[in-house]
Amino acid sequence: MKLKIVATVVLLFCFGFTKQAFALNQHDLEQLKATKNCIRCDLSSADLSRLNLTGANLREANLSRANLSLANLTNADLTNANLSAAVLNATNLTEASLTGANLKAASLENADLTFAGLIGANLEGANLKGAKLLLTNFRGANFQLTILPTGVVTSNKSYGWALERPSLPDCNKFNTGGNIPGTTCSGE
Repeated sequence: MKLKIVATVVLLFCFGFTKQAFALNQHDLEQLKATKNCIRCDLSSADLSRLNLTGANLREANLSRANLSLANLTNADLTNANLSAAVLNATNLTEASLTGANLKAASLENADLTFAGLIGANLEGANLKGAKLLLTNFRGANFQLTILPTGVVTSNKSYGWALERPSLPDCNKFNTGGNIPGTTCSGE
């Protein structure tokens, strides 16, 4: 019986330290609001909803589980930022740089990603339902189990976006005029 009590106390003590280790840094939050410049800041679980962060520099910032709903992040630099499980619903990310950002399990419902760069971003399990994706660059992004703007869920297998189709040398079905690149083939 005493062993159970000691084990419970030790676990609760450890969880208390874990919560503190991943807590928001208040100084970083004040710096962001004052200067819009917060490189490598810890803003995890911060409530940044409805803030005007136009042009903010948040390179390599920890924004995991942060609430950025309805925030204005136009032209913001979120290169290599951790936005895992962050809420970015209806957020304006026009022309934002999210190159290499971790958006795993993030919610971007109805977000505006017009002209945004998500090169090499991790969008595994992210929700992009209703998002505006006009000329958004997703080169090399990971879309495993991602909900697309139309509501379609992507495959659980990783794949990259490519500009070229793989060549199928033995596929001549529907090919009526010789070996024309880009013709449609079906498996036999």
